[in-house]
Amino acid sequence: MAPTSPFGRPGPGEHNAYYSRYIDQVPDGDILDVLERQVVETAALLRSVPPDGETFRYEPGKWSIREVVGHVIDTERVFGYRSVHFARGDAAALPSMEQEDWARASNAHARPLRDLVAELEAVRRGHVLFLRGLEPAMALRRGVASGFEFTVRSMPWIIAGHELHHVRLLRERYGGAFPS
Repeated sequence: MAPTSPFGRPGPGEHNAYYSRYIDQVPDGDILDVLERQVVETAALLRSVPPDGETFRYEPGKWSIREVVGHVIDTERVFGYRSVHFARGDAAALPSMEQEDWARASNAHARPLRDLVAELEAVRRGHVLFLRGLEPAMALRRGVASGFEFTVRSMPWIIAGHELHHVRLLRERYGGAFPS
């Protein structure tokens, strides 16, 4: 019998209930394999955007495609750092991420989408390698972020679900920027 992955789907007591909206979107399976496949699919979708579509906003005041990708990268970095922080047993509570503030402070809108996609792939590769190297007990370690307790193993599920959420929004609301 194959060993059970330490990164099985997290239960409700392993994350803030808000993140169930992301975790619930992720298909069953080995989450690290899901993360590896997912970034390939997302990168292919983003590479299909013509240069004149990269700055498309479906409505004034909404993020451009570049800014959405920048947000996905920032969020993955934050949850990736939380994984490291908690896995290493650091007891210090971590702050929240104010996504609108981060987006305003970002220069993602000014960067070519190809560069953002390459960065997303690199960040994802690093997180998957880090998570694959953890001992099983480390996946169950807990820490506090944004005033809520999380397990390490909840982080890759949140990362995957958050990306799925934004890919769905890109397809639904930014569809005109993608080739038919």
